[in-house]
Amino acid sequence: MELAGITKRFPGVVANHDIHLTVRKGTVHALVGENGAGKSTLMKILYGMQKPDEGTIAVGTEQVTFSSPADAISRGIGMVHQHFMLADNLTVLENVVLGSEKLYGIGGNARKKIKEISDRYGLGVRPDALVEDLGVAERQRVEILKVLFRGASTLILDEPTAVLVPQEVDALFDNLRELKSEGLSVIFISHKLGEVLSVADEITVIRRGTTVGTAVPSETTPRQLAEMMVGSELPTPETAESTVTDRAVIEVKDLTVYASGGASLGVEAEPSGGVGLAAEGGEVKRVLDDVSFTIHAGEVMGIAGVEGNGQTELIDALIGTRNADSGAIFFEGTDVTSWATRKRRESGVGYIPEDRHRQGLLLEAPLWENRILGHVTETPNAKGFWLTPKAAQADTRRIVEEYDVRTPGIDVTAASLSGGNQQKLIVGREMSHSPKFLIAAHPTRGVDVGAQAQIWDRIRDARREGLAVLLISADLDELIGLSDTLRVIYNGRLVADADPATVTPEELGSAMTGAATGHLEHVEDESAPEDEAR
Repeated sequence: MELAGITKRFPGVVANHDIHLTVRKGTVHALVGENGAGKSTLMKILYGMQKPDEGTIAVGTEQVTFSSPADAISRGIGMVHQHFMLADNLTVLENVVLGSEKLYGIGGNARKKIKEISDRYGLGVRPDALVEDLGVAERQRVEILKVLFRGASTLILDEPTAVLVPQEVDALFDNLRELKSEGLSVIFISHKLGEVLSVADEITVIRRGTTVGTAVPSETTPRQLAEMMVGSELPTPETAESTVTDRAVIEVKDLTVYASGGASLGVEAEPSGGVGLAAEGGEVKRVLDDVSFTIHAGEVMGIAGVEGNGQTELIDALIGTRNADSGAIFFEGTDVTSWATRKRRESGVGYIPEDRHRQGLLLEAPLWENRILGHVTETPNAKGFWLTPKAAQADTRRIVEEYDVRTPGIDVTAASLSGGNQQKLIVGREMSHSPKFLIAAHPTRGVDVGAQAQIWDRIRDARREGLAVLLISADLDELIGLSDTLRVIYNGRLVADADPATVTPEELGSAMTGAATGHLEHVEDESAPEDEAR
């Protein structure tokens, strides 16, 4: 496959300029670059979602023109987007067959094919599960299965490892190597440069919308790749001293949440063995089970866990979008368990959500309106009962400049930004209100190495000023590097403590999947039945 001279313009910005990319059959070709460099736009062009203003695309020896994703799919090109394209109110099976009913029908044959693909590549999907009940990692696997179901010979994977633990990443890479051994090609987009170097055969670097070079993994390092991406040398990180105080900011005591409010409503969940579903005898299972912890001023507490083990419910309970069935939450000594979300936010709780599209942004609204979200009653967004648009707009310009949000202006919609630039806007918004407690769920998901370092520095700076942080992340290096204390969540319980100074990603990954935890300190309730403890 060859892309030559690809150029794509949008009002006020050139997303791609004279890009050249050649992908050889049976290889993994990595595509790296800063947020807003043009990677996603280029892939949307290859997938038929957008048309280039200039340039050509050739598949094999034939020059092609794609008017829609259906055209690309017909030529064996499939794409797994960074933000999933799934219908929440449909089952996994319905999502997979949607638009491809002619391949295997919608019944037994389709189910058989889905199981075959799932088993072969270790995806572990449940055909009858509703997508709205799935965690981020499970949605990712459904998207990959959709592409394979359609018989793609070229897979475009946009940040496919963002939600995987090290063991799962290794398994995925084994699958990619198997795919390429069968003659399939993979275009792999990632900001995790170590992973790129381990799995790719070739690497193309894009900077400011144009290709700046191709690297061979055996002849380059992550730092060299990063400097190609940003066009300059990266600063050497400094060792941070501990800033943890003895002043408790957030205290969670015996917090319990049942599946979909089942305990409160007296209903049963569908039995399928997952976290938060009905246990034997019809008893509704706990998605959070007697969780207790304390976070002090100046402390970052990291929580490691495979997606779907209670992290989302913990976040919802802390921010107030879901009621706890039992237990209590104290904020600076005050019981806030019954407080509404707005009151918690106004009292100093910041929130970086795990899914920026569903929970953090109004995609069709301009940037300055998105800057107001969650802080409508606070300065500079409001004065008394009145919104102050000019002040909000001025502060949005400040955030854009300070956080290097790549945008032609603050009046463009949030949807027009790359995923990483959307994330920087959200982080800038939350940090601008000097929170006392920050819930940071995957704060650097989808951002490049330069922006990642900047976000980490912002969190460290605020921590020195007394900020308490709950950090939930699928990036184990991020958890280890930022956390003062580190805990592992499994099946709704905090099951182990780890020392960030000594623990390895592999040890964390084992604990997250319920395997042996090495020298990690177990905190499992020994009175719990053995099968529940597992």
